[in-house]
Amino acid sequence: MGLIMNFLFHLYLSGNDPQLLTGNLMGDFVKGRIGDDYPPRLRNGIVLHRRIDSFAQNHPLFRQSRQRIDPCFGLWRGVLVDMFYDHLLADEWQNWSPEPLQLYLARARGMVEANRIHLPERLASLVPLIFEALLPSYVGLEGVARALERMSARVRRPNPLAGGAPELEKNITGLRDDFREFVPQVQRDVCRFLAEWSSDYRI
Repeated sequence: MGLIMNFLFHLYLSGNDPQLLTGNLMGDFVKGRIGDDYPPRLRNGIVLHRRIDSFAQNHPLFRQSRQRIDPCFGLWRGVLVDMFYDHLLADEWQNWSPEPLQLYLARARGMVEANRIHLPERLASLVPLIFEALLPSYVGLEGVARALERMSARVRRPNPLAGGAPELEKNITGLRDDFREFVPQVQRDVCRFLAEWSSDYRI
């Protein structure tokens, strides 16, 4: 689809390993088989991205969030919830990290830039937009609205994403409740995944 969705959530769940974080960010840009030319920890980051997506799509809390969105959005409700969860993470960042959001984004970008040689060309071109414009804007409802409008324009077929922002405002209390309960559960699943291949890694 060419969508820009929940980058912040994936970055946050990556911990402090530069290649794991970079691979997790790359997840939506690497389709099918993961090439052996990627370093092992970066490959694991791509796998982690896919695992997080699968965990979310099949989790009762994420499904509950989707059901809160007006049925007229159909299959696009999952895309909206991805975006809304990024907003909630940015809005409540101080509850989930001791590091200010702007400092975190600068540090995360540094890790990604250090691995730029491995980035798919399209993602490499988007790094400034992601870290300088998109993610900082997710704190506000107006930033979410603008991001959804951009996403809608990038999708070739007709879609309702540009009109999705009011659904966030209308359902904010329920979505926030789902999100706060969901985050610790996905964190535990990430820790289980990391323990499978690295006994010395700590998120």
